[in-house]
Amino acid sequence: MSSAREIYKPGTRVRVTQQIPMGVRAESTTVEGAVVRFSQEKTGSWFAHSKDDKLWLDRLELVKDDGEHVVCNLDQYSRVELLDA
Repeated sequence: MSSAREIYKPGTRVRVTQQIPMGVRAESTTVEGAVVRFSQEKTGSWFAHSKDDKLWLDRLELVKDDGEHVVCNLDQYSRVELLDA
């Protein structure tokens, strides 16, 4: 099985759809672009019993076709689709 680092190689085009729970409904947003970097980074938030006592997030950095850079914090509400064949 491939790791996320192997799947989200720099230059790979992806579409990220994320849902944001808002009470009884959810809003969704979608962004498309080329992967710049995939990483796991700790937040400033404290979270008991995690590595270094911090909460770690999967982060996918993209560059959109217009040059805008976007950082997506991936969670259970995130869906990443590979656009390259």
